[in-house]
Amino acid sequence: MTEALWTWHDLVAATGGIADGAPSQAINGFSIDTRTLQPGDVFVALKDQRDGHDFVTSAFKAGAAAALVSAAYQRRHGDGALIRASAPLRALELIGIAARARLSPAARVIAVTGSAGKTGTKEMLRSCCARLGKVHASEKSYNNHWGVPLTLARMPANTQYAVFEIGMNHAGEIRPLAKMVHPHAAIITTVEAVHLEHFASVDGIADAKAEIFEGLRPGGTAIIKRDNPHHNRLQASARAHGAHVISFGFGADADASAQNGVLGDDGSQMTVRLGTRHIAYRLAMPGRHVAENSLAVVAALDAINADVEAAVAALATLVPPGGRGARTLLTVRGGDVLLIDESYNANPASMRAALMTLGAVPRAKFARRIAVLGDMLELGPEAAALHTGLADAVAEAGTDFIFACGPHMKGLYDAMPGAMKGAYAVSAAALEAPLVEALRAGDAVMIKGSNGTRLAPLVETLQTRFRAADGAA
Repeated sequence: MTEALWTWHDLVAATGGIADGAPSQAINGFSIDTRTLQPGDVFVALKDQRDGHDFVTSAFKAGAAAALVSAAYQRRHGDGALIRASAPLRALELIGIAARARLSPAARVIAVTGSAGKTGTKEMLRSCCARLGKVHASEKSYNNHWGVPLTLARMPANTQYAVFEIGMNHAGEIRPLAKMVHPHAAIITTVEAVHLEHFASVDGIADAKAEIFEGLRPGGTAIIKRDNPHHNRLQASARAHGAHVISFGFGADADASAQNGVLGDDGSQMTVRLGTRHIAYRLAMPGRHVAENSLAVVAALDAINADVEAAVAALATLVPPGGRGARTLLTVRGGDVLLIDESYNANPASMRAALMTLGAVPRAKFARRIAVLGDMLELGPEAAALHTGLADAVAEAGTDFIFACGPHMKGLYDAMPGAMKGAYAVSAAALEAPLVEALRAGDAVMIKGSNGTRLAPLVETLQTRFRAADGAA
């Protein structure tokens, strides 16, 4: 029988709240969404766009073991065991802190932040650590003020390796989350011009990312991209907090540097120099940015004294997830079309990386390259310039046609030569008809934009309508 994630006594004690009843089943998880709640979960009634207290009774109908609610919540018919706290989010944070504290001293924790590449790097670390022992990691991109404590709360006490993604769009958001996670190693993948509507400069973004070092355990390791313009600023911050600093990158001056890397459209073959060691491995995920971030993964594994060679073997079979580079073969008009799904999110750095990946697709396999681009959000006054500034990346990718949606992306579309213009629409949904009409066998199609542009449904429509028999790419 699997041991429960939490005992009722320990859970109530962690929150500092008051028990109202007791559960009749084991506590095996936590949920903030009744649509994905699993039997045995504790439902946490958070207030965000909607008030979670409106769904407490529904959570019990779905099999919740208990619910974490505010002290003033009025019990309803059908409710089960409750934990009453003055603020459910704070109580969830306290559970997360308790979960971190109960890990064995031998357990190792890694945190990842950055302007781009956080989730992919986290997934590489998850896969690698799973080769070594029991691993726990953030789901999806659970990296914000509720995602990090929720991930901590879900962490079993016998976890040997834990990997946390930490994000932000305002200064001061990473600091408390990093202190909850209290990692042995912290990675900043890169610092780029994102969330500029909330920052006066990219220097401010660098300082906000550097807050992750404040959570490091004494003697912990900071892992920083060597050729980023903000490397020295980040390094100074890390050292100010007593961290050992390791740099990564393709340049020979990086501590973890690529030696003889071969980048291909179906993955990469890497050899990393780390001190006097040379570590070779295969990457199934394509893209220069993925290959570069894998260097940070190697550095982090070494920093926690893991068996690096055994761990990185996992990267040979790890494929990109949906929305983050997943590849699907479609059957269109009697032939293959390659769909590259980058629809999860976008900023100038990740957009350029995705276009570079499209440009690496061999024309011998797929003769035409089509970029379907949606707005990049939260860029503030520089939004228009940052969108039109992608013109060089579109050209360098050898893009044959561009389809665009959103008011900001219209500037880029208008700047394209007439022969490259596929179609423009205000919304992603309105791009479906002209894109479907234009597709033909031998195309490679990359779709990318911020979540708010709603490009993911367009990807799903194409997959449903044209999916090949095997679906693999």
